[in-house]
Amino acid sequence: MTDQELRAAFARVRTEVGKSVVGQDAAVTGLMIALLAGGHVLLEGVPGVAKTLLVRTLSHTLRLDTKRVQFTPDLMPGDVTGSLVFDAKVGEFEFREGPVFTNILLADEINRTPPKTQSALLEAMEERQVSVDGQTRKLPVPFLVAATMNPVEYEGTYTLPEAQLDRFLMKLTLPLPDRETEVEVLARHSAGFNPRDLAAAGVTAVLSADELAAAQAAVRQVGASRDVLGYAVDVAHATRHSPSVKLGVSPRGTTALLAASKAWAWLNGVEAITPDHVQAMALPVLRHRLQLRPEAELEGISADAILRSILQQVRVPI
Repeated sequence: MTDQELRAAFARVRTEVGKSVVGQDAAVTGLMIALLAGGHVLLEGVPGVAKTLLVRTLSHTLRLDTKRVQFTPDLMPGDVTGSLVFDAKVGEFEFREGPVFTNILLADEINRTPPKTQSALLEAMEERQVSVDGQTRKLPVPFLVAATMNPVEYEGTYTLPEAQLDRFLMKLTLPLPDRETEVEVLARHSAGFNPRDLAAAGVTAVLSADELAAAQAAVRQVGASRDVLGYAVDVAHATRHSPSVKLGVSPRGTTALLAASKAWAWLNGVEAITPDHVQAMALPVLRHRLQLRPEAELEGISADAILRSILQQVRVPI
């Protein structure tokens, strides 16, 4: 397929997702960018804004293996990665793969499981492999973690470690719908829409793993001038020197910003990224990588507000 045909296929993915999910266009775009950039996504929103449905619907449009894990306080690392189980028939231990051995892992309410279990995903997310009992096993290609979390309920939840947050390419926030969008949601349910039966809603698969790989290869070929690369680095450096920030963006965050900017440029049919692409990706790619100072949090300053201020202050190359 040509680049134009691949972009048209991604446009059809958006159309198919729209048959199930209404009013979350920014999140849909973010998930497609993550797929193209080969990164992971953290979806944050109050209950009932279609976080899980969005990931399920996107998975349905792709000819990829998808598994879902409901993260709970009693979930163990082996429940995610897999473990050695004794087979009495042959008298030896055999490895039984966990749900992480898939293309898209839906980690539902990831902040409801203890750090020990959350850390089981660190190697998988970064190295695309799992080590159990001294043996390393590669994960399928592609591999993407789409994790959901609730920002308002703290009872029974655990803070995600900074190391794990940094491994998510993007953090997407799903807002409550406006009036017209919510009326459309009700209209669909009134007409018989069943979120548990996507096939009945007419959602069909439009992309294969090979086509996704071709699109990812095309994204990697998108150019970036040294001036634009310097601009991305200047934005990251500004977060490290902000008086409101205790821990700024790491080099991993800068490379993530570049990858997401390339994916966004490719989706728009542009051969090289511009400062506009960097600015468009700065909030979703960097917001979860900032650790604010306690006094800034007490004043109600958000990571998004800091990033918007930085984008206004950092000089844009001509």
